[in-house]
Formats: sequence, C-alpha cells, structure tokens
Amino acid sequence: MTQNTPFDSKRGKALKVESAADFIAVFVATGFGSGFIPFAPGTWGSIVGLLIAYGLIAAFGSDALLLQNILIAAGLVSAALGVWASDRAEKIFDRKDGSQIVIDEVFGQIISFIFIAPYLAGMGASWRWWMIPGFALFRAFDIFKPYPINRLQGLTGGLGVMMDDALAGVYAAVALSLLWMLI
Repeated sequence: MTQNTPFDSKRGKALKVESAADFIAVFVATGFGSGFIPFAPGTWGSIVGLLIAYGLIAAFGSDALLLQNILIAAGLVSAALGVWASDRAEKIFDRKDGSQIVIDEVFGQIISFIFIAPYLAGMGASWRWWMIPGFALFRAFDIFKPYPINRLQGLTGGLGVMMDDALAGVYAAVALSLLWMLI
C-alpha cells in the first residue's frame, strides 16, 4: 500500500514510499531532506556534510588523533548508509542518481577534512576558517569532475552514486592539505 509522505519530488510527483525502510532510505539519501530544496540540492547536501564535520571538529578538536578517527568513522558510516539509501532511493525516484539524492555530497564533504584534522586540532578558534576552502574545493571537484571522477559515475546503483563524490572528497582533502602546507 502506498502512503503519503511529507516528501514530494521536485517534479511534483508523490513518492512511492511503501515501507518504513523506504522512508528512512529517502530521508538519508536526501541528506535529511536537504535534497528536496529546489535550487542547488548538491550544494545544500554539501552544507549538511559541512555542518556535520564542523560539529565533529568542534566537539573532538582538542585531540588530533581522536578527531581524525571520528571523521574517518563518520565517513565510513555515511558511505555505508549512503550506498544502501541511494540504491533504494534510485528505485523510489525511478531515476539514476536523481538530483534529490545528496548523501554522496554529505559523505564527500565530511572526508574532505580527514587529512588536515590533526592540524585543525592545534589551531584554536582559527580552524573554522579552513571550513571555507574545504567546502569550496569539494564543490569544485564535485561539479567539474576531473579524471577519473567522471568515469566513476558509470558504476551502477548506490555504489555509482557514492564513488564519484568519494574521490572528489579525497581530491579536496589532498588539495586542502597542500593549501595548508603552502600557508
């Protein structure tokens, strides 16, 4: 039985959410609903990831090793949930990597801070400024998709949704680390 949900697709069609698992998958895949924002949903999903990273850095920033491990764990959890949720959400939306699916941006944004986490721990309050280039670099790699990021979109299902943003997050992490070394 199809039930009405508070979620509508951007194309105005009601979603066919048939179970609690479907509802959870859509909620996770859309970055807690941010993917339903009608303009720049990927950017809004990245902002969700940025807020998660910000909260983790603020909470655990006094211990460099713990912070790095927490960011890695958050990345792994969001990756596992993201593969499951986006695979299911693609079927619900009846569309491959629909624009509402932004858990990949949440995940990629979180991992973009993993390499510089040990340095952020010792910066005091000025670590917050590093969130801006981390966000900008991830968005740039996600949007422009330099090689081989563009090839990973060809993978099917939830893995295909997540892998291009995983590599964009790694590229952003490397670029942010290089920027850190230069400054």
